[in-house]
Amino acid sequence: MPRQELLEIGQRPAIWSRRGQWLAMGRRFDKKWRKQGPGFVGSHRLTRHAIFLGVTALAVTMADAGRGQSLAQGKLDARYIVTLSGLPIGQGAWVIDIGDDYFTASASGATAGLLRVFASGHGQSAAHGSISSGQLVPSTYASHIITGDKSDDVRMVISAGAVKELAANPPTVASPDRIPVTDAHRRGVSDPMTASLIRVPGSGDTLVPQACQRTLSIFDGRMRYDLQLAFKRLERVRTDRGYQGVVVVCAVRFAPIAGHVPERYAIKYLVQLRDIELWLAPIAGTRVMVAYRVSVPTPLGLGVMQATQFVSMPQPSKATAKTQ
Repeated sequence: MPRQELLEIGQRPAIWSRRGQWLAMGRRFDKKWRKQGPGFVGSHRLTRHAIFLGVTALAVTMADAGRGQSLAQGKLDARYIVTLSGLPIGQGAWVIDIGDDYFTASASGATAGLLRVFASGHGQSAAHGSISSGQLVPSTYASHIITGDKSDDVRMVISAGAVKELAANPPTVASPDRIPVTDAHRRGVSDPMTASLIRVPGSGDTLVPQACQRTLSIFDGRMRYDLQLAFKRLERVRTDRGYQGVVVVCAVRFAPIAGHVPERYAIKYLVQLRDIELWLAPIAGTRVMVAYRVSVPTPLGLGVMQATQFVSMPQPSKATAKTQ
């Protein structure tokens, strides 16, 4: 028998095995989706906000606000792939621009692979604001997510850490078992996008345990929650294009505060998790760290969002440019 035919026959079991793994995962996903209903779907949306893609994070106003040190300037162009049990289910992009006195961040993502058969969707999020005394101060946030034939839109105007204007469509359904969001819950918070730009105080190395030692107070337009970060370890990584070096690995715990139904399966599951990890990499020219990788255990296996491209570069400040 020719060598080529031997190779093709030898490869076929692996191909069919992979296909069977996809189909088995699809059946498990469809069964779990139908069993858990909206609460299970909500857990995926919440996780995405919390890390992104999200997310899903940061109380930047906590860090070194009084020193007045320059944040410096830089840009990031990152690309991510999302996998579940090692199988690709989504992809996304994140573009961040940090200037002398402003910042912008935009993210987009879409389902991919077999997941599109069961839950085709895509979404975009964006935030921008000013920089004051070295701190990122959000002013606007917008999110648009489409899953199947349903859409979810949130728009917020934020001033001094307080939500001044909010529009959410469809509106959150009030129910006796949902903890209501009050005006107090909308103060001292950050939106999910700005929250994921984590500034490390001081003037030394940013790849330090202090990058993780914080609680991120977040309001996503529907829910108020904290992400409690704690240092875990350092890792060395290498992307296909861009960053090669050390990242700071943080353990993450989810703590819901308002806007949620405590007895819902997704909320109980996330609260009990102790194995969520957020890997932080620096944006060149700044003291800002962002997600290189996020891993979240799910009932269907380990969910991972990891950068395949992480290209960042410092930008000259306006003051520097004027003197040149």
